[in-house]
Amino acid sequence: MKYPAVQNVIAGAPHNSALHEVDVFNPSTGTVLSRVPMSGHNEVDLAVKAAQKAWPAWAATPIKERVQVFYKYKALLERDIAQLAALITEENGKIDSEARAEVLKAAELTEFACSLPQITAGEVLEVSRGVECRIERFPLGVVASIAPFNFPIMVPNWSMPNAIALGNCFILKPSELVPLSAIKIAELLREAGLPEGVFQVVHGGKEVVEAICDHTGISAVSFVGSTKTAKIVYRRATATLKRCLALGGAKNHLIVMPDADVEMTSGNVLASMSGCAGQRCMAASVMLAVSNVDSIIAQMVLKARAMVPGPDIGPVISAQSKERILHYIEEAVQHGAKILVDGRHAKVAGQENGYWLGPTILDHVTPDMRIAQEEVFGPVLVIIRAGNVDEALRVENASPYGNAASVFTESGSIARHVMEHASAGMVGVNVGVPVPREPFSFGGWNESRFGVGDITGRGSIEFWTQSKKMTTKWNREAGTNWMS
Repeated sequence: MKYPAVQNVIAGAPHNSALHEVDVFNPSTGTVLSRVPMSGHNEVDLAVKAAQKAWPAWAATPIKERVQVFYKYKALLERDIAQLAALITEENGKIDSEARAEVLKAAELTEFACSLPQITAGEVLEVSRGVECRIERFPLGVVASIAPFNFPIMVPNWSMPNAIALGNCFILKPSELVPLSAIKIAELLREAGLPEGVFQVVHGGKEVVEAICDHTGISAVSFVGSTKTAKIVYRRATATLKRCLALGGAKNHLIVMPDADVEMTSGNVLASMSGCAGQRCMAASVMLAVSNVDSIIAQMVLKARAMVPGPDIGPVISAQSKERILHYIEEAVQHGAKILVDGRHAKVAGQENGYWLGPTILDHVTPDMRIAQEEVFGPVLVIIRAGNVDEALRVENASPYGNAASVFTESGSIARHVMEHASAGMVGVNVGVPVPREPFSFGGWNESRFGVGDITGRGSIEFWTQSKKMTTKWNREAGTNWMS
């Protein structure tokens, strides 16, 4: 192994009492990087108790002092960007530019947390003569986040900086496929001056997730992963009266109109489907080709065939993921889809045992095919033909998901029509990946999100805090009224 076995971080120290460990693989080579403990209820309970011990002092610390840690943490992310990017590439498979972009996004999220003292200032109003009402926000206590494999640095930072800056103590359960980045986050927070017990890491799989959902000492849980698991986590966490915000999967539709710019559209659609090997909830997976857009498709095909696995696109996360994606492609072909670009046989010299897939584009897919309905989570784009924009919107609206949608057009009226009628929480115009930038919040609709609110930006403040309303009267001359 290149790295020593990973350990949990509890009360600021390495800790491991798990009964067994599993291998952590480098998806580019198929070799073992490290081993990760499969923790359980006992480790979660220890983390909760350590967090409960740390919480009173942390909650009592003024927010302007709490965020000083994150000013330093942001600087450390930027200082160590090359090292962090290399680690992401090793355990996740992203190419270097994608990994660096992920670290920079984590820094942007942290920058928003640094602004919270200005954003969360309490409201005060004299509601009647001599009577004043005010609202202040208070932390919940111990909270937790269950993160996926596809963004091992960024997604933990969707929740962690805001939750901690707002006065909570935080437990992170990273994906067992990418545990090394979580340990690096813990090291940087410690270097930034975060007190012991405020941030902790518990590694594991299903048992840890269940323990987090069930533990009565945890007040709120955020989750990012598949829709199937998001539903389970949401139901189980709320059954124990926790707040829960669970982000699920996606099937993002990109509507391409005949008047769309050929060069920009072909490049943006291809980048959206192939970036991070298609393993992101904002990836384009369905292109709705309205009327005649064959010139755009032809350019996409040329650009996709020119992409080289390794330098231009990384591997998928595991051998199991690769087999699942291949099955979707083969089934679609059997049902009449036509392969325009075939990435099934991608290889990288010297890394033949890696989990490689090249960009794959399938035309003449119909909406009833499984590949058009289910989240594939790989570098695969399906093209569905539509006669007009309303027909395309009917296909988009029929999807149970609602994460993102985009339209490529030069028409302002068509763009507005799609923005108003797409059933998605995030909509783009001539943008392949319509991710909101801070302070705008990230969050989808329908079966892409369970719970109220968004996971980042201003939308997250309500989730990680509770408001206290205070009414005061000091003026005896205010008289007697219904509030007396």
